[in-house]
Amino acid sequence: MRLPVDPNLIQLLAVLLRECSVSAAADALGISQPSASRGLARLRDALDDQLLVRSGGGMVRTRRGDELVERLGEWMALTSTLLASDDFNPGELQRRFRIATTDFGAMAVIKPALVDLIAQAPGIAIDILPFTRNSQRMLASGDLDLVISGLPHDGTQLHSAQLFLDRFACVVPPGHALAEESDRPLTLDEFLSCKHLSLTVTDSEIDRIIDLLGNRRAERKVALSTPYFALAPMFAREGNLLFTVPLRAATTFCADGSLVSRTAPVELGELDYRLLWHERSDRDPASQWLRDRLAAACV
Repeated sequence: MRLPVDPNLIQLLAVLLRECSVSAAADALGISQPSASRGLARLRDALDDQLLVRSGGGMVRTRRGDELVERLGEWMALTSTLLASDDFNPGELQRRFRIATTDFGAMAVIKPALVDLIAQAPGIAIDILPFTRNSQRMLASGDLDLVISGLPHDGTQLHSAQLFLDRFACVVPPGHALAEESDRPLTLDEFLSCKHLSLTVTDSEIDRIIDLLGNRRAERKVALSTPYFALAPMFAREGNLLFTVPLRAATTFCADGSLVSRTAPVELGELDYRLLWHERSDRDPASQWLRDRLAAACV
């Protein structure tokens, strides 16, 4: 449908009819008086009415102008309401968030935040999706709201916030040669002397530990490789294997005494675990709230 008036002129029309003055309307809109005068001429032509006519020392509205002024005032108020940011209230939020992460991310970040999230925003739903090689690109397309990861990120339009730094720990069954109780970190030679269970990241088959070993990666003896993080304790016990995970995960796995945790070699460094999101959601109040609650749960 073709509008009889250029939409860019509607605000000018509303202010002209309210002020009954070209100069006052120009000042209110921050434009020059000649620009306002040209706009009024276009409006008169489009609506086939003078809209404002001179009377004494000023201008008054025509009958057509009187008919329009109230409706345009309502339009201006409605426009302001539509574009205004409402005060955010998580209790009223009805939204489904999609978060890509690993088993560890779900355990270390989402699980401790879950009670708080549901209490504050009972109307939300969260879909946890596997972290894949495409996860960061899915942030840009809007298919994901957040990525939780300890892997390096790329992309100039991605934002990140650190959730925590964590040391690595080596987990073994009680009868393992390295199962002695000790606060001493394993040496790299000790670490490489035994058979390993490799935990990979879904379809990417990334093994972070291999990457961290640098030029000694070929010395690591991997007996079993799996993306199934939750099955690592069972595989380690059955195969007398060592697997390496962040300390937060090792503490959980060893809580029942069926496994033993040793500090990993210092050469493996620390895990920098982060939230990632795209520029498109950076200022979205609901997304900001979710990021804040997840970060608070990791303190």
